[in-house]
Amino acid sequence: MDRVLNFYPGPSELPLSALEEAKSEMLDWKGTGMSVMEISHRSKEFDEVHNETIALFRKLFFIPENYAVLLLQGGASLQFAMIPMNLIAAGSTASYIVTGRFSDNAYKTAKKVSGVHLAASTEKDGKYFRIPKPDEIGIREGSVYCHLTSNNTIFGTQWKSFPDVKGVPLVCDMSSDILSRKVDWGPLGLVYAGAQKNLGPAGTTVVVIRNDLVEKSSRDLPDILSYKVMADKNSLYNTPGCFSIYMMNKVLKWVERKGGLDAIQKRNERKAKLLYDVIDEAPDFFITRVEKESRSFMNVTFNLVSEELEAKFVADAKSENIVGIKGHRSAGGIRVSIYNSHDEKDSETVASFMKRFIKENG
Repeated sequence: MDRVLNFYPGPSELPLSALEEAKSEMLDWKGTGMSVMEISHRSKEFDEVHNETIALFRKLFFIPENYAVLLLQGGASLQFAMIPMNLIAAGSTASYIVTGRFSDNAYKTAKKVSGVHLAASTEKDGKYFRIPKPDEIGIREGSVYCHLTSNNTIFGTQWKSFPDVKGVPLVCDMSSDILSRKVDWGPLGLVYAGAQKNLGPAGTTVVVIRNDLVEKSSRDLPDILSYKVMADKNSLYNTPGCFSIYMMNKVLKWVERKGGLDAIQKRNERKAKLLYDVIDEAPDFFITRVEKESRSFMNVTFNLVSEELEAKFVADAKSENIVGIKGHRSAGGIRVSIYNSHDEKDSETVASFMKRFIKENG
């Protein structure tokens, strides 16, 4: 069966080599006579792949030694609750910067847990098309952390550098751009991400948390919600998502073979430029409301002059095996998600299709 060009925003395309390796091991993993989905998470074989995955992620993402790496479940949405539950003590507060639907969900969830402060929002008429300017951000004094979302999957905006929050630990949801570029770990207290865009299939949530924040986390929580318990148990307090961790291991090895984070970042920048160049060359045909300095390298979003033309664009793309490009229902338009697994040829194919579509429909 021919594989399509899959630009869904998540779960997203996985490297073909990782899928092929998993296929070859599906019925007999490491000579055990069992699938990785059948083997005990307490076995020596799984312990090895679990620890190797954490070590490889540390290496590729240049994570300092004073951070714990946790492989949890529940998606980023559970972290919306776990973060304030663990880190905001009675009488304390945290600040939130809202730049899209998921950062808004994080803020609204935290409000149910504790008193939190809205430090900035770029919402306008229910849409988010930019990252806030430094002078628009007001961190409340005494905040134990400041939360932001590094990439806005729905509307296609991205922080190119993190704001100066005056020494307050940054807590960052990197679900849609983790391991796509280098980051400065200096201001970061906690990073979290669902795996289903750049790291593997859905089912595992990565949490990278500075050791001092682990020690400050609440001791009054159920064990399953405690960062301290999960760190002490090496994320094996309960049964982990064995298959998703195994696949994450395959994807990380693929990243390493591709040259690591430096090579991945340069490739991602080139992929996005191919699409933005076409958009900029035809601004009356492909309409983007995202400010240039806020453009995402992961999710390229734009509209056409009418919903009818957008529907035709999606249908014509599908006839050429290009799928998953219809925009989110709250944003409309077109969204091309070009995560790590996509190579430059994929962007070239979409760019060529866009140019032909102009000639045929302009």
